[in-house]
Amino acid sequence: MRPATVAVVTGTATEVGKTWVAAALLKEARRGGLSVAARKPAQSYPSGTAITDGQVLAEASGEHPDEVCPAHRSYPLAVAPPMAAARLGRPVPTVADLAAELSSSWPDMNIDLGVIEGAGGVASPLADDGDNAALARAVGADAAILVADPDLGVLNSVRLALLALAGIPTVVYLNRFDPAVDLHRWNRDWLTARDRLQVMTTPASLLDWLGRTASRNTAKQKA
Repeated sequence: MRPATVAVVTGTATEVGKTWVAAALLKEARRGGLSVAARKPAQSYPSGTAITDGQVLAEASGEHPDEVCPAHRSYPLAVAPPMAAARLGRPVPTVADLAAELSSSWPDMNIDLGVIEGAGGVASPLADDGDNAALARAVGADAAILVADPDLGVLNSVRLALLALAGIPTVVYLNRFDPAVDLHRWNRDWLTARDRLQVMTTPASLLDWLGRTASRNTAKQKA
């Protein structure tokens, strides 16, 4: 069974805080009484890492880590997942492989919100034949959450990332946003006023945007 809303969390680059944002969104949704599930289709990390992204997401969603990221898609090598799989001598998945695994892994119950976190930036390789944006399309994501730093360079990185996500309803999440920092406020205001983008800075506002987006999608389907 597919969750009522499937949101893909991706980023303008690696290390922008995608896992933190995804986990915060899951916790906010659970506090609001929603049922949730988290999925990390593939993950790679330095050997010896104490806590993986999949484990962080599992703690936030209340699931087992192997439900969030299957063991055969977890690679202890800090390069892009398909590169890690190849160098570790494991089968390298295709986008279709990952999409099929996601489709069959959702809980056998009604889930309000399913959160899929990718790896690296939006155009980073996630499979042998595609990136995070390709997987978002393959799974029919209802929305994309583009995580970005609010500092210098964010205007360029957000604009480029949105090209890859064309056609998918997308919200920009400025992680580590500090309203006391002029540059953060100016960048947010430029993205909202000049580029006319939806920009969020808190998990609560992000969840609210997802709810409104889901309502619009439902209305379009009925029409």
